[in-house]
Amino acid sequence: MSPTQGPVPNEHETVGAYALGLLDDAEATAFEAHLATCEWCAQQLDELAGMEPMLAALADLPGSGSTPAIGESLSAKPSPRLVEKLVDDVAERRAVKRRRTFYMLAASVALIAGGPLAVMAATGGGNSGQSATPLAATAKDTFNTMSDKVTATDPTTKVSATVAMAKKAWGTGAVVQISNVKGPLKCSLIAVGKNGERETMTSWSVPEWGYGIPNAKTEEAKQPLYAQGGAAFAPNEIDHFEIMTFDGKKLVNVAA
Repeated sequence: MSPTQGPVPNEHETVGAYALGLLDDAEATAFEAHLATCEWCAQQLDELAGMEPMLAALADLPGSGSTPAIGESLSAKPSPRLVEKLVDDVAERRAVKRRRTFYMLAASVALIAGGPLAVMAATGGGNSGQSATPLAATAKDTFNTMSDKVTATDPTTKVSATVAMAKKAWGTGAVVQISNVKGPLKCSLIAVGKNGERETMTSWSVPEWGYGIPNAKTEEAKQPLYAQGGAAFAPNEIDHFEIMTFDGKKLVNVAA
């Protein structure tokens, strides 16, 4: 820009002015050269390009002519403060998306770190005869310390499940206790939101001899299974939990 227009902004600060068509030919050419190598500016420009209705409204300010296309000069140029607000609005929309992604990632970490590993440890790692590792106590002890629990038994499958829940910064942590289930099966604990969305909290395998079988021949099969996981839902956003087999059979439904 010319010296009378104040200090020249750096390339990152120019993206808003470029999208609104406020740069002269030389400035626009210089910014486009920067844009070719800057992913951040390309993303910002892509977001601003989706705000055409707002740009059209700016073009209808008193004294303006026909609606310009992005890249053309506006006959009624918005103030620098308005340009900054437009860019800030875009930044806030992107921040909301990042926060949602973070919550989903946190739930996934809880599933990976607390789910299948806790299941293996809590059941002694299968029929190898090995004793439970310290991690075994983590899922079971966590279950025992959680006060918010819901229980159900399916009248057809006879599978019983108790889901213990706890509110987390990223959503809901949960430990499920399952009894009277025989295998071989692969199962998942699914949280169903009040909005109809479904999130898999954790999954596990059930060996042929099963878990939580009262008249089982081995102590291992008599013990219930504990599986730990998480979901991005807040506790008050969950309608119910489902334990489903991988082939789509519902073993038990537990109201939240």
